[in-house]
Amino acid sequence: MTIKIGDKLPEGSLSEFIETETEGCALGPNTFNVQDLVKGKTIAIFGLPGAYTPTCSAQHVPGYVKLADQLKAKGVDEIWCISVNDAFVMGAWGRDQKATGIVRMMADGNAAYAKALGLDADFSKFGMGTRSQRYSLLAVDGVVKQLNVEQGGKFEVSNAETLLGQL
Repeated sequence: MTIKIGDKLPEGSLSEFIETETEGCALGPNTFNVQDLVKGKTIAIFGLPGAYTPTCSAQHVPGYVKLADQLKAKGVDEIWCISVNDAFVMGAWGRDQKATGIVRMMADGNAAYAKALGLDADFSKFGMGTRSQRYSLLAVDGVVKQLNVEQGGKFEVSNAETLLGQL
């Protein structure tokens, strides 16, 4: 069942590569409970098929990095990029995309969270296994307020401009 506007985000965990050690967060991969992270916050989330892939690297992540200040000015507390990659890859990709400290690069290594959202996709014909569909959503205190899911390889509604316009 695919998540929809008005639904609570599902239980689950995501991993993030932490660049700077802080109290409660060790250097390297850390796993976080989604429900704990979203409590009392407005989160812009975008999901995509994979790190370092063409559309994801050239358009999707750069758009959210570029518009981060505008999203935050409209009440977004955090911006997350979720992809079916491990935390090491997501951390390296975030550095390459100049997203560190702007977009949280969240790893869904086994596609468990994509499946919980009902937004998983079979990319086996491309040699990539189970991945995430391309989407964006806005969650307020864990409840989905906006949802934009791309159809068939397109990049038209999950971009930062669309989500910004919905705020």
